[in-house]
Amino acid sequence: MQNFISEYLNGQKKALDSISPDAVNNLIEIFKKAWREDRQIFVFGNGGSATNASHFVTDLGKSGSDKLSKRFRCLSLNDNVSWITALGNDYAYDEVYVGQLRNYARPGDLVMAMSVSGNSPNVVKAIEWAKENGLYTIGLTGGQRGKLASLVDFNITIDSEHFGRVEDAHMGVCHLVCYAFIENPEIVNN
Repeated sequence: MQNFISEYLNGQKKALDSISPDAVNNLIEIFKKAWREDRQIFVFGNGGSATNASHFVTDLGKSGSDKLSKRFRCLSLNDNVSWITALGNDYAYDEVYVGQLRNYARPGDLVMAMSVSGNSPNVVKAIEWAKENGLYTIGLTGGQRGKLASLVDFNITIDSEHFGRVEDAHMGVCHLVCYAFIENPEIVNN
């Protein structure tokens, strides 16, 4: 078991080391611009990525906004079970995110999707719709990259195909964005 734990932790360190500080800085700038322009921010994913989306939106909307002159307007699309089950049942499961975007999103808003494989049909369909309707799109993907990485305007890929490691690293990226505003609220004035 000790070998398993050591190997797992070494793989996790490698996944974290694949995060580009320049890419995270660019991501922070994208969120800063969305904040300045009072854009709505939509975040979503499936499974562990859905949990990360919920966690990120909670941190950004609450703590990330606490020291700012106005709040981030952010929403996790995977948190409304009624919406998801209605859209999935009445249309198709690949409509659960795009269906919500049709109601809420406006050109210029920001959409961030997390997918380890980059090929989740509901995520890809929502990003395609967002691109067609003038939203700025961000992807957080794993080493396979998938369709998502090539569709979005901005992508950060974690160099691993291990779901747990990639999801942990995605949350690391999300925490970096949030804590940029929590610990450095003056950045919105630069």
